[in-house]
Amino acid sequence: MTSTPATPPPTIGSGHEGDIKDQFLAYFRNLRQGEMGALPALGGFLVLVILFSFLSGQFLTPLNMANLLTQTATLMTLAVALVFVILLGEIDLSAGVTSGVGAATFVVLVHNTHLNWILALIVAGAVGLAIGTFIGFFVARVGIPSFVVTLGLFLGFQGLQLLIIGRGGAYRIETPEINAIMNKNLPVWLGWALFVVVMLIATAIAFWDRRRRTKAGVVNRPILLMFLRLVAIAVAGGLFVALLSVDRAASRGELNGVPIAHDAIIGVPIVVPFAIAILWIGTFILDRTRFGRHLYAVGGNPEAARRAGIRVAGIRLTAFIVCSGLAVVAGIFDASRIGVVTAASGSQIVLSGVAAAVVGGVSLFGGRGRLVHAAIGALVIAVIANGLGLLGLPAGVNFLVTGGVLILAATIDAVSRKRGAGALTR
Repeated sequence: MTSTPATPPPTIGSGHEGDIKDQFLAYFRNLRQGEMGALPALGGFLVLVILFSFLSGQFLTPLNMANLLTQTATLMTLAVALVFVILLGEIDLSAGVTSGVGAATFVVLVHNTHLNWILALIVAGAVGLAIGTFIGFFVARVGIPSFVVTLGLFLGFQGLQLLIIGRGGAYRIETPEINAIMNKNLPVWLGWALFVVVMLIATAIAFWDRRRRTKAGVVNRPILLMFLRLVAIAVAGGLFVALLSVDRAASRGELNGVPIAHDAIIGVPIVVPFAIAILWIGTFILDRTRFGRHLYAVGGNPEAARRAGIRVAGIRLTAFIVCSGLAVVAGIFDASRIGVVTAASGSQIVLSGVAAAVVGGVSLFGGRGRLVHAAIGALVIAVIANGLGLLGLPAGVNFLVTGGVLILAATIDAVSRKRGAGALTR
């Protein structure tokens, strides 16, 4: 008796598209092995949104949604910066004060030397890159633990900020272009135009990825999944732009039955395209370049990466340079939102940046996580602060809740790693 041979599964090199059912089975198999990614953070985000929408009638208003986005931008940028070093199993405790030093450098150059604001911005960015080079040298070349190096800079840079700012203790941001980043909005037509550009880029990258995988002989996911992903982006992005294209000031309501007079507040906040660009470019680098692949390899197993010919020290050095450079961008965002730079700018935000990355699903053990995970984590933390603020609860409650969420996220990370290790040994 002969049996009909089973159809062999697609193999690497076949260029065959996987089955949708196989994709879902593989996804749930990864979940059982502890590879949850940003799923817990997404679940927590949805729970928080539903909870605060019931507790406060102002939470889901267009005005508050726009405020939430601008509140998230600084933290998201810093969290994205930290991901580059966290993926290596390292830490940068000085990223917050680096952002403060960069902002202080910018504002002092503009105010005291009357340097053109664009040149001042370039100098501030160069300061961030120099700081990252300094940290990376001592971590990658000298071998000092990153915790020790960056803790020393965390303490030292607070003194450096005092010296840069001087006796006044604070400088106002009087550059209109910088103030506009966090406080002004794009014209409605430009918001929709950027949405179309984003969709075109997303579609082009999706097809480019498929072509690249086919050329390399790697199995492609079903094209239906690609289209579903693009549709999801289009629906979410369209709703987002439409929500921000209405007059947000109208939600301020009435006073004694008389509508409150206001100027129209419409359009996507200017900071949103900047934040999306940072997230998108960083994701492209990590997911689609040799540097990104090597970064994950070093974070997963430095010794194996070294034996494979990867320049481990160079990867570590570059990661710290990127982190400090993006930290300065976060500092400029923060200065734009507050409108002032002080000697204490950035000294409190770094721990929130680490928390955002971990809450989003980036592993502190290195080698696992994506930039979008950090963005989701930053959104979760911003929702907590925003929602509790609308309820009029004291700031202490915000710290308690955020700390609890961080501990829970770290616990999930540790447990998932143990489950994954257990699955591999069975």
